[in-house]
Amino acid sequence: MANIKSQKKRNRQTEKRYARNKAIRSELKTREKNVMAAAEAGNTEEAEELLRIAQKQIDQAVTKGVLHAKTAARRKSRLTRRVHSVSV
Repeated sequence: MANIKSQKKRNRQTEKRYARNKAIRSELKTREKNVMAAAEAGNTEEAEELLRIAQKQIDQAVTKGVLHAKTAARRKSRLTRRVHSVSV
């Protein structure tokens, strides 16, 4: 357990940041899963709309520092390829 005041504050900040990042990552997984489910079901319009929302969420995660920019690009690319492969 920390005895130093500044370290106690750092621990509190880390807990808050961890909870926020975990919520954002969980939301991303849910959005990606919804896109995949719609694409597999063959709902082209729904999949396109969900893809747009998922891409927005991924971009927001990058700005918050939850995801690295290249990780986000890879995820968006995979989702886009999946949706377009089903729609063609």
